[in-house]
Amino acid sequence: MKLNSFDLNLLLVFDAVLRKGSVTKAAQELGLSQPATSHALNRLRGRLKDRLFVRSAEGMMPTPRAEQLAEPVRRALMDLQRTLDPEDFVPETAERRFTVAANNGAAIVLVGTIAGDSRAAAPNVRLAVRPSGTLDVPGMLDRGDLDIAIVGRPAPGARFSSQVLVEDPCVAVMRRGHPLAQGRLELAAFAAAPHLRISSSDQDLSFVDGELLARGLRRTVMLEAPYLSAGAILTQSDMVAIMERRVAEALRRAYPVELAPLPIPSAILRCVMVWHSRFDDHPAHRWLRNMIIAAAATL
Repeated sequence: MKLNSFDLNLLLVFDAVLRKGSVTKAAQELGLSQPATSHALNRLRGRLKDRLFVRSAEGMMPTPRAEQLAEPVRRALMDLQRTLDPEDFVPETAERRFTVAANNGAAIVLVGTIAGDSRAAAPNVRLAVRPSGTLDVPGMLDRGDLDIAIVGRPAPGARFSSQVLVEDPCVAVMRRGHPLAQGRLELAAFAAAPHLRISSSDQDLSFVDGELLARGLRRTVMLEAPYLSAGAILTQSDMVAIMERRVAEALRRAYPVELAPLPIPSAILRCVMVWHSRFDDHPAHRWLRNMIIAAAATL
């Protein structure tokens, strides 16, 4: 197939349908009508002599040929976009949308500052923040569906870059007036208390159970629930939760809870900014990363 006879706009349609799983959603993203998008997809099917997508209950599913094309096409489109982007990024006049995934800790202690600072510096730059716990973060960074992820650990693979933003020890959190909040938290009482596990956290708390086991103790997790319900649960029970210190302090500002140092050495939990290394030197991307680093430095 000769490239000079191929309408490269068809590849934009292909990529949008692949990512959105819907011709209608792809049309909305591309600013086209649904019939125009369907027509473009049919033209591409004719040129490539493959159905490319088949309808299913989950949306438009790619054929093996489409799956084979997906990564090379996306990489080529992103390389072309970077080539066409201006060499300089001027925040005051830039019009751009960034998508950021954030874990509990980042959503609670960082996102507000990031949003305010970016709005002040770049009034026409839009941020879309999504909860990282529901996402395939490495895959979305690969595909360009995410610009940055702020998570509990670096993404696997040499193709990603990362930077630690925040380091925090863990603390025990319990309702105000809890029997364990009256003095120094003792190890045996801590282990015997009913525990609440924060199900929406991506932080590794296995050090707690490892330390207890080494001392012949174990804790009982009575309930797993997301951070959003933790305050209400803790204030209405004798359960104890383990959280990063800054996250726990944010919870204390909203609910009558107490914080106590753990009766075991605490691991240092990290909040890590992760991005695809192909954007290391991209001006707009570098601006956003610096904005996030500056926000973290204020904590």
